[in-house]
Amino acid sequence: MFAVIGVILGTAIGVLPGIGPAMAVALLLPVTFGLDASAALIMFAGIYYGGMFGGSTTSILLNTPGESASVVTAIEGNPMAKRGRGSQALAAAAIGNFVGGMIGTLGLVVLAPTIASLAVNIGAPDYFAIMVLAFIAVTSVLGRSRIRGFSSLLIGLTIGLIGLDQMTGQSRLTFGSLHLADGIDVVIVAVGLFAVGESLWVASRLRHGQEKPIPVGQPWLGRSDLRRTWRPWLRGPVIGFPFGAIPAGGAEIPTFLSYVVEKRLSRRKDEWGKGAIEGVAGPESTASASAAGTLVTMLTLGLPTTAVAAVMLVAFQQYGFQPGPLLFEQESGLVWTLIASLFVGLALLLVINLPLAPLWAKLLRIPRPYLYAGILFFASVGAYAVGGEVIDLLLLFLVGLLGFAMRRYGLPVLPAVIGVILGPAAELQMRRALQISDGELIGLVNSPMALVVYAIIAVILAWPLVRRFLPRAEVSEERIDA
Repeated sequence: MFAVIGVILGTAIGVLPGIGPAMAVALLLPVTFGLDASAALIMFAGIYYGGMFGGSTTSILLNTPGESASVVTAIEGNPMAKRGRGSQALAAAAIGNFVGGMIGTLGLVVLAPTIASLAVNIGAPDYFAIMVLAFIAVTSVLGRSRIRGFSSLLIGLTIGLIGLDQMTGQSRLTFGSLHLADGIDVVIVAVGLFAVGESLWVASRLRHGQEKPIPVGQPWLGRSDLRRTWRPWLRGPVIGFPFGAIPAGGAEIPTFLSYVVEKRLSRRKDEWGKGAIEGVAGPESTASASAAGTLVTMLTLGLPTTAVAAVMLVAFQQYGFQPGPLLFEQESGLVWTLIASLFVGLALLLVINLPLAPLWAKLLRIPRPYLYAGILFFASVGAYAVGGEVIDLLLLFLVGLLGFAMRRYGLPVLPAVIGVILGPAAELQMRRALQISDGELIGLVNSPMALVVYAIIAVILAWPLVRRFLPRAEVSEERIDA
């Protein structure tokens, strides 16, 4: 029942323009406050995948991706809809989400316990190195500029400093306010940056005219469509799951990679750019498998590398659970309940959303002012429910204004949220490692795993510099041959 509610709510909110799964989960986070932990996490599983399907719906029908992973879907999905094949595009996206999610979740079942058992032996230096890798990977992959990515991360780390020092009890950035002694609740930060910031950003760019959605019939696929889509559906998890399982910054890279692979392998190259169904099936399957892979690092190491995983981590912390190596031992029932609900949520996603696609298309007709006024209302109710304090509302809208400013100047939001969540934990692990080594910096790199992780970080940072010289070398060789 909770999975059904989650799938319907997640799709209904995710299908609205400009709202992706991260914002859907953040917006519905306060709704689960009165539920027990297992019911809330089951509902989140449905919201998670429902929001992903909703994002692909807006990409196909309105050319408005609900999240960055749906950008690739819009490249071929929207031309399909304009050619009157929107129902086939929605069906290819829904089945792709189902296939990719199922295979990816099976990978989660197989790999997560193994990774968790290995992670028990990870020490403070290793944890700090892995968290630095998460910071670097997320800020390097997202956005057009690394400087903007690191600026966003710095904002998040600064917000994470607010409150009392965990080791000394010293107050930091509280400005004498007792309410800030516990820091700013992560729920307020997540909802403020995503929901309020996005609402203000859309309102600032609101036009009087609204693009009308294209009518959608019942989604179905003919035999020729199935022959063209089954291979991309199966190739998607092979590309998406490994990228999700390592801290590589989400589904943006694997979905683009999937698009390129399908275009290279396609026999109908003249259709690409005009509505090739493989360009919808492959990236959607890849994105769903990548989302399942992201849960591997989130559950076993406590490292969220996507916006949705960051908000899911907030949901765990809300109930007093800390994802990490010991989670599978201490809360095994809860973890396997969540993983089982992922399978249930995916099946319900397919059963419920294929017949309801025309209904979701009608939700796109809601006028934008009413839509975002409603979002601000629910965000405010959720923020007030966190602590029952008026100052929480003030903090919510201050963070929302910050989110608006970040969008205005092109700063990605995800690094800031990652900084708020992982910043205090990274600081704690760094100081523990330094205490063990009596303040010697060598204590941060005195394990083989930490050295390997720092080598990976060096490669990530150096790659753009190395890549600049590669095309020049190829050009010079061509000139010599000529």
